[in-house]
Amino acid sequence: MGRKFFGTDGIRGRTNKGFMTAAMAMRVGQAAGAHFQRGDHRHRVVIGKDTRLSGYMMESALVAGFTSVGMDVVMTGPLPTPAIALLTREMRADLGVMISASHNRFEDNGIKLFGPDGFKLSDGDELAIERLIESEQALAASADIGRARRIDDAQGRYIHAVKQSIASDIRFDDLKVVVDCAHGAAYQVAPSAIWELGAEVIALGVNPNGTNINDGVGSTALAAIKAKVVEEGADIGIALDGDADRLIVIDEQGEEVDGDQIMALIATRMQEKGTLRGGGVVATVMSNLGLERYLTAQGMTLERTQVGDRYVLERMRAGGFNLGGEQSGHMILLDHGTTGDGTVAALRVLAGLVRTGKRASELLHVFDRVPQLLKNVSYSGGAPLEAAGVKACIAEAERELDGKGRLVIRPSGTEPLIRVMAEGDDPGQVERVVDRICDAVEDAA
Repeated sequence: MGRKFFGTDGIRGRTNKGFMTAAMAMRVGQAAGAHFQRGDHRHRVVIGKDTRLSGYMMESALVAGFTSVGMDVVMTGPLPTPAIALLTREMRADLGVMISASHNRFEDNGIKLFGPDGFKLSDGDELAIERLIESEQALAASADIGRARRIDDAQGRYIHAVKQSIASDIRFDDLKVVVDCAHGAAYQVAPSAIWELGAEVIALGVNPNGTNINDGVGSTALAAIKAKVVEEGADIGIALDGDADRLIVIDEQGEEVDGDQIMALIATRMQEKGTLRGGGVVATVMSNLGLERYLTAQGMTLERTQVGDRYVLERMRAGGFNLGGEQSGHMILLDHGTTGDGTVAALRVLAGLVRTGKRASELLHVFDRVPQLLKNVSYSGGAPLEAAGVKACIAEAERELDGKGRLVIRPSGTEPLIRVMAEGDDPGQVERVVDRICDAVEDAA
């Protein structure tokens, strides 16, 4: 059975359109509250958000929904997604909710749900909640309506947990670090955590106004942080996205370092320490072939999943892995959290600089990338990948790349886009293959 509301990362869409409305948020609160009221204890949900203008509206609606079915609510205000997962477990809550559309612009918003263990919900739980959304839920008796309160120490709790993820003898005293928080959820906690460990911090994207989240800053808009790192003579730049569950690094020369190199660095260190479980790393079909070749040469494996950190996490849990992530910057370290955490991953990278004494450009060039090209084709409806011409073009490209590269074509899980990616040792061939397929998709769309 397909999912109607939930995508690859919760429920997401344009606010005040479709199903991303206050009315829908209230129904989600009622449905999720009804689904997770198990046992005879007093039930509780933790709700956090990023800095979008619509976050106030969605938060209020969710609070109304949860309390109307008898669930107590704890609100944290703006905090990263991994902080909500952490607090859900720590506060023995039945459910956690993060209001965020991650790296999307402010016009979008989303609802991410975590179970009492701090992990994102299973397909079964999401389907059960979807069924409840489309039906009326029993409201609590007047005396049993839930209570709502805000907590003031949520930021401190998360900062403490983040700092505990690296060795206690590591200090960043000699590092100058540019931290770009995308005017998003980590605008206070990420710079604070890095500063508390001794670094000189130059903060970007820390003045949210409700509409500037991910606007020219953050992990998907790197021009500002690249320029700032070079201008300040910084040792490194740390770029987070709107809800701070992903990380892109900028080296001291102003060059981008993606999630594949970061995973390779962390995996190598964990293997050296004997703390890497599962024998390797879990990543997606989008990770570079160079990463796979490097890990294999080092005696590690790379297991690939479909795109989406939820699928990476599912494979990690099933296979006993403790490290996984995505090229886009999601880094999941299961020894320290239950979901991607850009700040925790950043501290691992900074610790590597301190421990080795290397410059970022040297430390983070772990393997040589295989030439890879990704292009997006927008479409307004239909199924362009089912068109005969597109299928024929893809089949021809697969024959051309056979043994020399990879081809990955997929619809986006969050936007009306077809993503076309190819990689291989011949960059000219890769570009020709991608362009031909994009043209075919555009014709079909």
